[in-house]
Amino acid sequence: MADIELLPHNVPAQSELPELIEELTTLNLGPTHPATHGIFQNILQMDGEKIVSGEQTIGYIHRAFEKIAERRPFYQITTLTDRMNYCSSPINNFGWHMTMEKFLQIEVPKRAQYIRVIMMELARISDHLICNSILGVDSGAFSGFLYVMQKREDIYEIYEEVCGARLTTNMGRIGGMERDLSTTALRKIREFIKTFPPVLREFEKLMSRNRIFMDRVINVGPISLERALSYGFTGPNLRAAGLDYDVRVMEPYSSYEDFDFSIPVGQSGDTFDRYNVRMEEMWQSLKIVEQALENLPEGPYYADTPEYYLPPKKEVYSNMEALIYHFKIVMGEIDAPIGEVYHAVEGGNGELGFYLISDGGRAPYRLHFRRPSFIYYQAYPEMCKGSTLSDAILTMSSLNVIAGELDA
Repeated sequence: MADIELLPHNVPAQSELPELIEELTTLNLGPTHPATHGIFQNILQMDGEKIVSGEQTIGYIHRAFEKIAERRPFYQITTLTDRMNYCSSPINNFGWHMTMEKFLQIEVPKRAQYIRVIMMELARISDHLICNSILGVDSGAFSGFLYVMQKREDIYEIYEEVCGARLTTNMGRIGGMERDLSTTALRKIREFIKTFPPVLREFEKLMSRNRIFMDRVINVGPISLERALSYGFTGPNLRAAGLDYDVRVMEPYSSYEDFDFSIPVGQSGDTFDRYNVRMEEMWQSLKIVEQALENLPEGPYYADTPEYYLPPKKEVYSNMEALIYHFKIVMGEIDAPIGEVYHAVEGGNGELGFYLISDGGRAPYRLHFRRPSFIYYQAYPEMCKGSTLSDAILTMSSLNVIAGELDA
């Protein structure tokens, strides 16, 4: 007698079961979602709460800076650069000025170089404060953001004293600084050096070993060193993955070789590592500012390059040569030599580069901005794949995507 396989009561045979159809939900994260750090869109395919795949859409605030630069005299391009990463505008300004100085072979006085270092490191602190405090907000910890707000304000007041602007700074000139550090500016910088460490330590106590915060960011949005390099990562996001690449050390500029500082690195390249790298970089930036202030050289704050550096206004009113150079610079009537150059600085988000091609005219033939945000944002869908939607927000926050730099 043959064996008879019995099926449970009222359960159909396997062949009779309908084929299960997996339903995915399409979710538009942005462009006007409050959780996206700027006007950009992510079209996510969701399986419940988990992200299956994603595709970015950028360009909502594309302002065609590179094409605008081709119609502007060289000195007027400064005002385009600080509107990219507006969280650390001076670094963008000085990066462009150093590109032109490298191209024109202008030797900038030591005093101007040290002043630039001070401003750039204050800008880095401001940039990292914004990134890490907003990361806290995105994880539900609002207090830390309020604690560091005043210190950002202090940095903006220093900017205001140095150049008259706070956010989009237009700081410096091709050939040096527009003006020397005033007594008030020096006093404000010294006050910041004294008052900032207690606030940063308090922020660390609130966040760095907070059990809830750690659970929200550890192993979230990781990327391996190999993948980070293949995407072209630089800056804190690359260092968090384990490589100690820093433009200030590998290709020193503006006398960075004179300063003693360390390069913090992470291991797993996750959100917690990116947070910790930026926290330590703020301490290192503070250390650099202290050294620059203590060893600030005497001497001029701009190079003797009348063809590109606007003469002091007093001289314009009393000296015919100064008046002529002032007119020619303002009207954009000075031709640059033929050639090309690339120069990079360590921006708040990584290697910020300027590739300039000149055909001998009064404006760039071609100018390309290497924007760190544009480079590493390409990895965002890969980093979010398999994570939840709430984790995707934290990943975006820890990458510090700045829409102005992303789109340019």
